[in-house]
Amino acid sequence: MDVATDATRLRVLADPTRAKILKQILESPDGRVQVGSMADELGLRQPTVSHHMKTLLDEGLVERIPDGRKAWYSLAPEHADRVGEMLGQQVRSVPDDAVIERVSADLSERYRGTFGKETVERYVRESYDLLSARPGTDRYLPSLAAQFAADRLDALARNSAHPASGVPEVLFVCVQNAGRSQMASAILRHLGGDRVHVRTAGSEPAGQLRSSIVTALDEIGVPVAGEYPKPLTDEVVRAADVVITMGCGDACPVYPGRRYLDWDLDDPVGKPHTQVRRIRDDIEARVRSLLAELESA
Repeated sequence: MDVATDATRLRVLADPTRAKILKQILESPDGRVQVGSMADELGLRQPTVSHHMKTLLDEGLVERIPDGRKAWYSLAPEHADRVGEMLGQQVRSVPDDAVIERVSADLSERYRGTFGKETVERYVRESYDLLSARPGTDRYLPSLAAQFAADRLDALARNSAHPASGVPEVLFVCVQNAGRSQMASAILRHLGGDRVHVRTAGSEPAGQLRSSIVTALDEIGVPVAGEYPKPLTDEVVRAADVVITMGCGDACPVYPGRRYLDWDLDDPVGKPHTQVRRIRDDIEARVRSLLAELESA
């Protein structure tokens, strides 16, 4: 979105009823709603909801999917990220002790002989809390917390390994972990395969990857898989052989024995697609050079 379009959409969303409608769509289990059920949920007349929905349709913020005599409405995919930011969505899942206990039990079995149950549960709960502090993760919070905790435990295990694995480990860090660092990690993972292990983190992580980043990577055949923005934690820095920062200042702690690089890259957030492509190509060139260095070391 350009600045002018953004301002227009902000005015559209300034109406509290329209904001409530979009939040209903964001919070729905399958990302779509019908006017009748939405009217009941919001305590409004159907014509009122239809009127506001037409405004959102005209602005391109929602899509209409006919279904017989009725229709479903969902967020337009190209605007979903930005709409969530504009609304400042604050919906959170309440930590479910039963879920945390189940995830902890699963990971305790996985790390049996490496970490005790208390350590595993502490990492699961802490990972849950760290991710729940960000907007946009509530729907997938249990699975993301499990993945985040496992990644941190893997890093902790690597720190304790004697001798350490011969596979070099690279950590990419930017501010939101939703753009530059995700592009770099996806490209290095794609090119390096199992010859390098890649992690990412953000000093102030966003709720989800930018759709523009996914599109730019898809254009060159690089999958994003199940990646998601995650906070920067101590153990992933300690596990890295190379730490590459991108505009996050002094947020990354410095430990002896690691190689630190700072890549001066433009932030792709809010940029037109031609500029996102340019940033992607710059990152790809840097990643290829880094991989060549790692393989020749």
